[in-house]
Amino acid sequence: MGSSDDSSAKYIHMVQHLIEECILFNMSKEECMEALNKHANIKPVITSTVWKELEKENKEFFETYKKKREERAAEASDQTETRQRIHQILLDSSEKKDTDE
Repeated sequence: MGSSDDSSAKYIHMVQHLIEECILFNMSKEECMEALNKHANIKPVITSTVWKELEKENKEFFETYKKKREERAAEASDQTETRQRIHQILLDSSEKKDTDE
């Protein structure tokens, strides 16, 4: 293996490690591509390619990961909706109280 091949392998391994860090922060592929581009100067096409290879090698993990991300997003949406309803009820209650006085 030549030094060029060796440095390419090290680079890919580094990108893989950074992707794993993104996963620990529950990032999507797109969020990871953006973060690595911005903070590590890694081109999105490289992150995307390494991510796809990781998906091929770890199909079950990524299926579960994607499903859990979708569930968390749905929960967050439900929580936001609930907060908005509570806020509106409080506003309505406050306005009613102001007009009663």
